[in-house]
Amino acid sequence: MTSAIKSLAPTPPMGWNSWNMFGDNISEAAIRETADALVSSSLKDCGYNHIVIDDCWSVKNGRDKNGNLIADPKKFPNGIKALADYVHDKGFKIGIYSDAADRTCGGYPGSLGFEEQDANLWTSWGIDFLKYDYCNAPLYNQAEAIKRYTCMGEALRKTNRDFLFSLCEWGNQSPHLWGRQVGGHMWRVSGDVFDSWVNVAMKGWFGIGIDVSIDLAHDLHTYGGPNGWNDLDMLVVGLKGKGQISGSGMSFLEYQTHMSTWVMACSPLMIGCDVRKMEADTASLLMNREVLAINQDALGIPASRVKQIGTCEVWTKRLADSGTAIAIMNRGSRGEDISLKARDIGLLETPKLARNLWLQEDIADFRVDLAQRIEPHQTILLKVSQS
Repeated sequence: MTSAIKSLAPTPPMGWNSWNMFGDNISEAAIRETADALVSSSLKDCGYNHIVIDDCWSVKNGRDKNGNLIADPKKFPNGIKALADYVHDKGFKIGIYSDAADRTCGGYPGSLGFEEQDANLWTSWGIDFLKYDYCNAPLYNQAEAIKRYTCMGEALRKTNRDFLFSLCEWGNQSPHLWGRQVGGHMWRVSGDVFDSWVNVAMKGWFGIGIDVSIDLAHDLHTYGGPNGWNDLDMLVVGLKGKGQISGSGMSFLEYQTHMSTWVMACSPLMIGCDVRKMEADTASLLMNREVLAINQDALGIPASRVKQIGTCEVWTKRLADSGTAIAIMNRGSRGEDISLKARDIGLLETPKLARNLWLQEDIADFRVDLAQRIEPHQTILLKVSQS
């Protein structure tokens, strides 16, 4: 390694990414308007402080005569540097996208063989975050994946700029095992998550549903922690069947379970919807500060499934203030009445206070058991602390 890997993500990164809503229709205007909306809506104040430009931002037919990437002048008439300055002036960090091959997923120039040149270019623009994809690279060749991500990680560190390094390898080569080794601060653990409860095939993609992501979060929970996070993919909350990763859309309770899972799993929280047109129900899921505090807890311990009761599951997450976050999740198709016993989830039977975080209200003394009604695909998110 050329230099020490910096601790740039002590808690899961939060922000907004252009892909889910805009795809290849990204533009300078959309980024500027999104930055404005993140401020005016108070999403920035909630901790969403990264703005990431995804694929399709550059000129598609190649590099300039010096081998540099070129921002598409139709999409970004003032260039990326001016846009980065605007985003920074609003108090955000800005991210860019590339790929560990000669072409990106959208067919634009990738960074293979140009790692140091691209890292230096992004540094000159003031970029703070790199999402590095793996399209058009050798599949099921872990050694090659490690080599390519190591090369870019070293190139970023040589710049002496603080780059948050996001590995978008989709989990085929187990990046949870080597992501930290190559300098990654977060690593994708699956293919693209669609706006759907179940897996879907659409627009030439195979989309992962939220129901499948829940099991992935449990299976890999031991690998996430401060400065290295399992990335369950960008949020689809608020897409409602629109955008690039459309799927069929989901119900409010399914979006709530999606958000609850990402929060409990300590996944990065990258908004994917059009925040310029955010509706009240979407805001209630993205901006609940008590819920976000669970994701951003200083201990950084991802939750795990500790009990199953019929179609319902109980997940727990230990917190820095000695409290415990509990998610009660119904993955079935009908409502259930359950009684949650403190001893069954490892809590000592001493007086404790249970607070419903989605409702933001204290609901009961959790001394021995707690009765709850949970609707299909709903998640009740609790924080339990000493009373």
